[in-house]
Amino acid sequence: MSEQTPAGPDVPVGGPSSQPEYDLGGGATVGARLGTALKSGGVITPIITVLFSFLVGGLVVLVTGHNPIDTYKAIFDGTGLQWLFPWTSGADRSTAAINLQQTLLITGPLILLGLAVGYAFRAGLFNIGGQGQYIVGSIVAVWTGSSWAGMPHVLHVILCMLLATAAGAAWAGIAGALRAITGANEVITTIMLNWIAIWMGVYLFGLGGPLQNGTQPDVPISNDVVASAKLHVFWGDPELQGLHIGIFVALAAAFVYWILLNRSTKGYEARAVGFNPEAARYSGIKVGRTYVLVMGTCGALAGLAGSLDVLGWQFHLATNDIQGTQLAFLGIAVALLGRNTAIGTCLAALLFGALVNGTSVRNLDPAVFEPELAQNLTTVIQGLVVLFVSADVLILLIYNKLRPRRAAPAKAEVPA
Repeated sequence: MSEQTPAGPDVPVGGPSSQPEYDLGGGATVGARLGTALKSGGVITPIITVLFSFLVGGLVVLVTGHNPIDTYKAIFDGTGLQWLFPWTSGADRSTAAINLQQTLLITGPLILLGLAVGYAFRAGLFNIGGQGQYIVGSIVAVWTGSSWAGMPHVLHVILCMLLATAAGAAWAGIAGALRAITGANEVITTIMLNWIAIWMGVYLFGLGGPLQNGTQPDVPISNDVVASAKLHVFWGDPELQGLHIGIFVALAAAFVYWILLNRSTKGYEARAVGFNPEAARYSGIKVGRTYVLVMGTCGALAGLAGSLDVLGWQFHLATNDIQGTQLAFLGIAVALLGRNTAIGTCLAALLFGALVNGTSVRNLDPAVFEPELAQNLTTVIQGLVVLFVSADVLILLIYNKLRPRRAAPAKAEVPA
């Protein structure tokens, strides 16, 4: 009786309806190869990645005629992270506290958006639809948050967040269902869903839209979130965008993510499908259902991120906000640098949150470096992080292409 072997390179991944180009050797998907490569280097690879990114970014600063050391120091001062140092005191400490609050306001949603990408990677999927899921969650949060003004505070906040989470899950579940049923490429479907979400939001809050502000008919903006739906600010002045409890929600979600991925049956199934869908199917795992559940979970995280921003400090949505948001795409770099782990994603989110806040027009000293150029520098560093983190993936792909040729002579030497 011959032993059945897992699917090889010639077997289409995900069943007859999926695209063969997903298979990069050994029956594993793009997401599986990416996850394997990112996991193999431990904590050293992210550190080296960050150092190289800042080094090359410093060269870019030098080319523009500025001092890289002074520029990075000015950016660091704008992040507020020096508040953590005990020798920071007086007015400097008060300024650092305000800046750190702004950094953490960005970090919270970035944690959730990074997890939304990382969990998909673990299942062999590429969730590039975080933007649409984030927007849908924001729309539902602002609609529910501007309604039911008489509801108790805690109940209203929880309801808004739950509905936004459910909306994001349903939106991403569409891409998961299409992948499971038809084998549709989730990269394509999530990109299309992004655009649908954007223009749906523009229609809803545009002039004459069904959710446009009732007191400002000439402004394409939503109604403001009522006081009972706003997240509690525990550090700083609520009128100056103090730090709200959303950061704890994001950290709690990261802990749940760790449990789900490493200590649950669904997490095991997701990792098994990401490693080899055909082998997972042979072992009894329902691959199609796993795709839907994984994408739904990713969308739930992104939708929750949208609710944190709306209920925490934005309090309304304008059409320009919907069209201009790029935070969800930054979640891809966060997931890559964080290596799809809970702790790594939190640290990577803090780094990128600090970069975004430290290079803002409000914080960066224009005498040291023009803030407009510094924001472009942040984008350059983000791209360098993705490039350097992905380098080991390219090496792995090349190795897999050469491996059959190397194995052939060695196999011939084995005696019959």
